[in-house]
This record gives sequence, structure tokens and C-alpha cells, in this order.
Amino acid sequence: MTDPPSGRHAHAGARPVGALALLTVSDTRSAENDVAGRTMRDRLTGAGHRIVDQRIVPDDPDAVREQILAWLARPDCDGVVVSGGTGISVRDRTYEAVVSLIDKRLDGFGELFRVLSYQTIGSAAMLSRAVAGVARGKIVFSIPGAPAAVELALDALIVPELPHLLSELAK
Repeated sequence: MTDPPSGRHAHAGARPVGALALLTVSDTRSAENDVAGRTMRDRLTGAGHRIVDQRIVPDDPDAVREQILAWLARPDCDGVVVSGGTGISVRDRTYEAVVSLIDKRLDGFGELFRVLSYQTIGSAAMLSRAVAGVARGKIVFSIPGAPAAVELALDALIVPELPHLLSELAK
């Protein structure tokens, strides 16, 4: 992983803590074997964020949309991080569900995620449909469910920028 360039954008007035909901999209995961879910929780709480809810739903676009919308309606939830279902197989339909909810896309998130992934896994990075944006005034991230991808997205992109994103949305 590459260090961010010096002269980073100043995060004046950034809220240091967010209240987030975590969703694992999988037809096979359970609470006992959800490594991606545990990784999301550990990385975000380790950075001082609060988790308001965490669930696992099957890779069904209606179930994904319904769960995200329920969280977006909660006043105590600042955003949602979704893992899984971002590939191109027949069952990978999380991207379509998430994008249908987004009002403002953060194209740079997916672009940066794929660049960073390329440094590790090569051209297979193009298969990722990681995406982020603002939905109903709250931040939503959708990342692959592979543990290494979850770590990369959280450590390199989400955790460092989340306070700034939340402060921008609070304006």
C-alpha cells in the first residue's frame, strides 16, 4: 500500500466519529464465519466509529436495498458499509442494488480501490465493482467481500477519509 501524498486536503472541522451500519451480502456466510463483517467492525471501531447495527443478507437486490433503506432512515446512522456481491458472477447483484439508491456517486472511490487492488492482484482488479456515494444524505460504501479487499478498502480509503466525508455531509 502506498502512503497518501503529502499536502493532503485539510479536514478542518471533521467529525472524528461516525455511527455506521454494516452489511455482509452473502448466500453462504453466517455470524460465525463472516470474516469480512468482523474485519469491518474491527477496523471501524478501532478508528473510533460506532456500529449501530450489523447484518448478513443473501445476495438478493431487494433484500439489500430494503436493509440499506431501513438504515438510511435511522437518525442515529451516518452511513452504511456493504461487503460482498460486487463481482460479475450471476449471483453478484449488490452493485445494482446499491447504485439504485445513490444520489451522488463518488467515482473516485471505485477508481482508487481498483488502482490499489491492481497493485496487489493485477488485472483481476478490473472485475471489482466497488462503489460509493451519497444516498438520502448519508454515505454508502459497497466493497468486495474478500477479506483482503475489505482490509484494503477500509485501511487505505474508508477509515482515513470517513471523518472528512461525514463533515462534508453535515454542512
